[in-house]
Amino acid sequence: MKNGIAIVLFVVLVGAAYAALTSGFTAFSTTSTYSITVLILLALLSLAASTVNGGLGYGYSSLSTPLAILVFANRVINPVYVGVEAIMNTTMLVLSGKENVKSTFKRVLPIIVALIPGVIVGSIILSAVAPGWARFIVYASILPLILLQAAGVRRPIKSERTTGLPFGAGVGVLYAVTTVSGPPIALFWNNQGLAKSEFKAAIAQIRIAESYTTLITYYLLGLFTTTTLQLFSWIAPPVLLGIPLGIFIVKRIQVETFRRICMSFDAWIVGYGLAVVLGSLFGLISLGYAIWGLVSVIDIYLLYRFFSSSAYRKKFSVGEKPSPFPQTSGGPNTDAVATERSAEPHKALPELPC
Repeated sequence: MKNGIAIVLFVVLVGAAYAALTSGFTAFSTTSTYSITVLILLALLSLAASTVNGGLGYGYSSLSTPLAILVFANRVINPVYVGVEAIMNTTMLVLSGKENVKSTFKRVLPIIVALIPGVIVGSIILSAVAPGWARFIVYASILPLILLQAAGVRRPIKSERTTGLPFGAGVGVLYAVTTVSGPPIALFWNNQGLAKSEFKAAIAQIRIAESYTTLITYYLLGLFTTTTLQLFSWIAPPVLLGIPLGIFIVKRIQVETFRRICMSFDAWIVGYGLAVVLGSLFGLISLGYAIWGLVSVIDIYLLYRFFSSSAYRKKFSVGEKPSPFPQTSGGPNTDAVATERSAEPHKALPELPC
């Protein structure tokens, strides 16, 4: 049943993407102010970002937005990415399975309730601030979160409901301003005792709520324009290939390895973006490049520590193949473990090597 629904949804998305693509080609032939090179790069960036999202359940905006806003203002590109993510997160939720959604819904509900007012506040901030300051907010806010992800931080949260309310409000503001929320949401759910499929279902539910709420808020604030549809026609179709490609990849390598590599690359991108903004906004280009260099050094060290750890070498020793059920961020190797630990749903799992 789940596969059938996913196939139907996939066919609908293909048809919608084709219609949007053909209309976008026509519109761009007469009205576009962007070069074909920029549009092709946007499409390739969307493919890479959706591949990451397909594998991890998050990561689309944290990879695509930092690069895209070097060319486009946030208030121009944000509605496009939010529209793409609304469709993508709906697909990811369907693929997560009904049982996983049911088992995690009560745990994500406080975050969903709190993020709605946060999205409204963040949308108003986006419509009011200058593009340069919006870029600075994006880079400065998500860089530490990405580095924490790259470091493999695992900290169990004892009171999910109490913490979820302020956390949800903060995520709502962050998402509406930057379209990025995957890293903080993943940090929240890491080591909370969720199986792989439950982890993705929890993230998908939160991201569906924030993306559709943000779409409505953006529309009411008048942030949707003809350019939004034109850019959407180039950015959305690659997602149809990227999501299944990401799922295919993580079936063959450990999810933790895939995540560390993706987040490390993302840290380099955001570090560079922060350097550019510091130069253009404050005239501190030297400081910006120094920060970028420091981020690069930290990132290389984190990767070295992860790949040289004794646990990693033991897992991939000669003659031993990776498990067909890859380890997720903070979750056990198979969904069957969820049944074994049902009596203790909030018990933290052992910390993975950093």
